[in-house]
Amino acid sequence: MSAIRQSIDVDRAPTDVYDYVMDTPRMPEWQLSAVSAERLDEGPVGIGSKVRVTRHIGRRTMPMTMEVTEYDPPHSWGLRGIDGPVRARVHGEVEPFDEGRRSHVTIEVDFEGHGMGKVLVPFVVRPQVRKELPRNEQLLKDRLEHTGE
Repeated sequence: MSAIRQSIDVDRAPTDVYDYVMDTPRMPEWQLSAVSAERLDEGPVGIGSKVRVTRHIGRRTMPMTMEVTEYDPPHSWGLRGIDGPVRARVHGEVEPFDEGRRSHVTIEVDFEGHGMGKVLVPFVVRPQVRKELPRNEQLLKDRLEHTGE
């Protein structure tokens, strides 16, 4: 199956958008399924950094560990799930426009199921993310444009 991809324009500079997206504890502010998120290591974020994200998936709450696989501020980022039955691969891009005052944000998500995740991915996770990703990007936009974060 192909990745789920969604884009939105945000009236903030790419650096502002990138910094907010990569601020792990803020994930639940703009990602509907995220219950909590925390860094598992110390120091600056970079390739190899690990994050524990607890998400609502269907009727379950599942913790999962994500590893940063791409880190190119303020242009792109990548994460991949390294444990659990549902392992996401996320790629995000922030492209400047309007002389760098605005940003075009694209997030692409794909999944790999392990164990019971092989059933969850096609029947629960993909449908949930197809509905959720546009709403997440709208929350990101609203948060950055209206709260001055």
